[in-house]
Amino acid sequence: MAKHGKKYNAALAKIDVNKSYTPREAVTLVRETSITKFDSTVEVHMRMGLDPRQADQMVRDVVVLPNGLGKVVRVLVFAQGEGAMRAQEAGADYVADSDEWIQKINGGWTDFDVAIATPDMMSKAGRLGRVLGPRGLMPNPKAGTVVPAEDLPRVIRDAKAGRVEYRLDKTANIHVPVGKVSFTADKLYENLAALMDAIKKSRPAAAKGIYIKHVTVASTMGPGIKVDTLALQTMDAKE
Repeated sequence: MAKHGKKYNAALAKIDVNKSYTPREAVTLVRETSITKFDSTVEVHMRMGLDPRQADQMVRDVVVLPNGLGKVVRVLVFAQGEGAMRAQEAGADYVADSDEWIQKINGGWTDFDVAIATPDMMSKAGRLGRVLGPRGLMPNPKAGTVVPAEDLPRVIRDAKAGRVEYRLDKTANIHVPVGKVSFTADKLYENLAALMDAIKKSRPAAAKGIYIKHVTVASTMGPGIKVDTLALQTMDAKE
């Protein structure tokens, strides 16, 4: 069992490990139990009642968090011609419109947070799976990051505003950032409510039994706080 430092243990002492907190209690407590000197990310960890080996039980989608993620999001767009022009006008940080860009990324350059592509560029972007795939940066139609040129302004705007992709991993868990500990509890609550609404709408038709089994929230390197799953599923962002 890993040993923790004094700060972690002091933070853990503020939590009743046998209690499942309401969403509002949890977001208030997660701010109080942050132990880093930097502005920690607040993450939600969900244990799902799904079988990731079954294609019809996969969960993968995106949600735009109303209060963003509290960080500057660098967007790269694979596009050419009209698409490249639209991407530049919409504020993309990088527009990969040539083979030189493909070679640069293939060499390991990934100084961006979101990658978007137009369909006509996917044949080139697809060659970068070895680099982009493991980092979760590969454009994907299911994640809404492969779009026609006319949709680029909206998708770029959403990405910079706090657009977050969530997906079921191989261990039947979903991990999603919902903000920073510097956010007010209200802002964290609103982001969490938006995420839970999206997760509920993403429930696969083939899902059986309990959909969301366990949920914890935690700040970077901080202790986990158990959240009442029933209360999470009846959250109202306007509360």
